[in-house]
Amino acid sequence: MKKFKPGVSFGDFVVTDVMTKQLRGRTEMPVDYRKGLVVWLAVLAAMGLLVMRLGSLQLLSGGKYRVLADENRVKKIRIAAVRGKILDRNGLDLRSLGEAAGHVVGYVGEVNEQEVGLLREQGQKYEIGSQIGRSGLEQEYEEQLRGIDGGQLVEVDPHQEVVRNLGKSDPKPGSDLQTSLDANLQTVAYAALAGRKGAVVVSNPKTGEILALVSSPGFDPQNIKKSLNDANMPLLNRTIGGIYPPGSTFKIVTVVAALMEKKADRNFTYDDQGVIKIGSFSYTNWYYNQYGKTEGVVGWEKALARSVDTFFYKVGEMVGPNLLAAWANDFGMGKKTGIDLSGEVTGLIPTPEWKERVKQEKWFLGNTYHMAIGQGDVLATPLQVNLMTNVIAAGGKKCKPHLNKGLSAKCQVLSIDEKILEIVKDGMIGACSKDGTAFPLFDFKPQIACKTGTAEYILANGKTGTHAWLTAFAPVEDPTISVTVLVEGGGEGSRVAAPIARKILAKYFGVEDKYNYSAISGVGE
Repeated sequence: MKKFKPGVSFGDFVVTDVMTKQLRGRTEMPVDYRKGLVVWLAVLAAMGLLVMRLGSLQLLSGGKYRVLADENRVKKIRIAAVRGKILDRNGLDLRSLGEAAGHVVGYVGEVNEQEVGLLREQGQKYEIGSQIGRSGLEQEYEEQLRGIDGGQLVEVDPHQEVVRNLGKSDPKPGSDLQTSLDANLQTVAYAALAGRKGAVVVSNPKTGEILALVSSPGFDPQNIKKSLNDANMPLLNRTIGGIYPPGSTFKIVTVVAALMEKKADRNFTYDDQGVIKIGSFSYTNWYYNQYGKTEGVVGWEKALARSVDTFFYKVGEMVGPNLLAAWANDFGMGKKTGIDLSGEVTGLIPTPEWKERVKQEKWFLGNTYHMAIGQGDVLATPLQVNLMTNVIAAGGKKCKPHLNKGLSAKCQVLSIDEKILEIVKDGMIGACSKDGTAFPLFDFKPQIACKTGTAEYILANGKTGTHAWLTAFAPVEDPTISVTVLVEGGGEGSRVAAPIARKILAKYFGVEDKYNYSAISGVGE
């Protein structure tokens, strides 16, 4: 009889030591063991039949069952987390303001397949279809607002119907963001712009808290496609992403630079003749251009109050472009303010070196004249002009603008003599008082300190247009609010920007505003 060795396979079984002993010869195998052998053989036969049946199923019906297996799948259904609310300083939902707060709130969009890969490489857990902040505070505070998506694991049949639930993880909602914004001021400022291209920045000069940040035209965060191809560029946040010549608002910097650098003293005066001629070039005062009149002898305060261009031409000449640029940088121009919002640009403060490097041109005296009154190549955002204003309002303290109410104030003190700050402040009070340029604000209570601006720019057809500026703070004795208004191509700052500022200030101070906006008249710049 053939001998079986341990470890040899037999069908689906392996011969063991015990089996070997049991199968060794007839003389060693009792009668009872022969019955066991019969049982083993029967088992092996049954297993053979099973193998044949499985083979049949695989060969004859395998395709059918394979399809069913493929189509009977386990799927994960994403359960989106509820995004945190974006609240104003009083707990009102800013998303409910729609277009009025579109630029500051921002919008969200679905993550696509390519973005998912990039986000996961950065260690962020996103899935296709997840919502992500695309602009504004939605983007800046995405991690805080979005929460964590949950999911449900289910088995579905070939028709994608749920067969059974396999498990579930609940989503975790995002955290709310409380901002420093005032929804009422935001709404009033947006309405005051009345659809015109422009921007409004309202802030607390002593803390840097932003109370309102408005760009017009606005956009609906729920219908972004509508704004994509709009020639008016509603998706541009003009408060931080638009750059404009600041015009006469820049004269604040010129005064500080001249007095701090001792290029002129407190008693300096200039006799305005309406025009300064250099060779074939004429540099005029706005009052002379519009009314054919001159201001006569003016000092610092009157020069600011009346925005006397010729005075600042001469002062700029004494200071020079490099010192003007240095002080402009100190005030926060020519660089990002660092506000907690995406899309901010630097603006431009030119220097002779910059002009030669970029334009391959020399710097001329006329360039300095233009720079001293915020013209030429000088470009600033409305937020930068507001920050410059805040330095004067806060007694030389420059506080970083911010929207998150939870952020503490980050301020630095510029080394500006208190007496010089008072000169600038008095000049700005004069601009908002009788005989100043900002005539719509003359009778406002509490008293306002302000500076108008009418900034020239070149239109597409080669003609000259003007942007309207007004920047102000109040109350003059203890400022708690500053307002900066820009209207693109609006004309004079006094006639166009000042009334907008008045409406905002009236809302802030809760005063009854009886000003006749339909009959604006006066002399201003």
